[in-house]
Amino acid sequence: MAVDYTVIVVYLAGMLAMGWWGMRRAKSKSDFLVAGRRLGPAMYSGTMAAIVLGGASTIGGVGLGYQYGLSGAWMVFTIGLGLLALSVFFSARIARLKVYTVSEMLDLRYGGRAGVISGLVMWAYTLMLAVTSTIAYATIFDVLFDMNRTVAIILGGTIVVVYSTLGGMWSITLTDMVQFVVKTIGVLLLLLPVAVVRAGGFSEMKAKLPTTYFDPLGIGGETIFTYVLIYTFGMLIGQDIWQRVFTAGSDKTAKWGGTVAGTYCLAYALAGAVIGSATKVLYPNLGSPDDAFATIVKHELPVGVRGLVLAAALAAVMSTSSGALIACATVANNDIWSRLRGAVRGDEGAHDEVKGNRAFILIMGVGVIGTAIAIDNVVEALTVAYNLLVGGLLVPILGGLLWKRGTVHGALASVVVGGLAVIGLMASYGILANEPVYYGLLASLAAYVVVSLATKPTDEAVLATWRERLAARGATHTEEPAAVGV
Repeated sequence: MAVDYTVIVVYLAGMLAMGWWGMRRAKSKSDFLVAGRRLGPAMYSGTMAAIVLGGASTIGGVGLGYQYGLSGAWMVFTIGLGLLALSVFFSARIARLKVYTVSEMLDLRYGGRAGVISGLVMWAYTLMLAVTSTIAYATIFDVLFDMNRTVAIILGGTIVVVYSTLGGMWSITLTDMVQFVVKTIGVLLLLLPVAVVRAGGFSEMKAKLPTTYFDPLGIGGETIFTYVLIYTFGMLIGQDIWQRVFTAGSDKTAKWGGTVAGTYCLAYALAGAVIGSATKVLYPNLGSPDDAFATIVKHELPVGVRGLVLAAALAAVMSTSSGALIACATVANNDIWSRLRGAVRGDEGAHDEVKGNRAFILIMGVGVIGTAIAIDNVVEALTVAYNLLVGGLLVPILGGLLWKRGTVHGALASVVVGGLAVIGLMASYGILANEPVYYGLLASLAAYVVVSLATKPTDEAVLATWRERLAARGATHTEEPAAVGV
């Protein structure tokens, strides 16, 4: 394993070096939080694919393939569909807004007062996303070094916190591009063909596996529908995803670069399901489907290649973790702390803004590591995060983009009613039940429509500012407008 260890150590050292390099480029708030809004198509596509394809998509995707066959691709497939929908229908408009957070978009659209409440919901989501990504380090380091869970979380988490704190989005962008390349080589170009060949090819897989493993809907229609609600719609509104859209250098980059990334996700989904199915042929009696990825990597890949593929798993986890961390810190600083202390955005110097956001990444990073050590059930934590996100924020965000008659009172009612409904239903039905997100989303929609129609329409001056911002086509890295009011 010495060669494999060397590959991993070199990879981790490279991540820290990228963080130091990114620090030299982060000279302003725009640089630090959204990479100066100047990414080109290639880097934008790679980094967007990197952030959405995390440990759950890699380790979990292979595990679902092991358990259900080709239909196990649906979880990651719905992530790709969400990214495609965001890119084709909304990303160019979102990029033109030149904001930093989803809550700032809500303030701009509705005329203020929606920010703190929506910020709290988004902060809870990004925090749990960062926590669950950080927990995944324990699985990978256990396979690599037989390392204690707590030590593994601290080690992996510290590396992400350090390079994210140093250079913000520039560091994360540079590391994510490397991680995208490593994942592509490790999973698609190495592990996928090796797994199929070792399993005897597709004909042998078909002979040894149940016919349900080749049924596209074998995982079940209700499960697929739930994946669409949680992951496809989650891609449309998550701060971690929007913050990447804000990095695009132009409308065209946001739209077509994201489309390429979404298409890549679809291929990645199918690859994970095929790898999992091949692992089922080779190792039919694993204790847990989530062990499938580590098992086939450990026993079927040659020295050196094994290290690269494990580095690919680390890359998947780190890209999601760093993206969720900077999103969590951005929301905590811009949408919660600054508003609560009554600060007016834009009147601090660029140096102070960078310093303040860097401090928040460090603080949130320490909190994420501590929470990851304390939490045992990753699936439940992630389910809570996505249920709150979709149940509380999907309707007011999409409503603001699509329905002129939506009002700030309707948006606030939607967030509160949807969020409380999800929490109450999770307590009643159970955290992993499907009903909380179903009924919570319906309650949120009803509250939004009823309250919006019952209250005074949004001021025309607010809507005029909104339309003016949306109409600002072209490059997104030009001089930014003043931030919206609280």
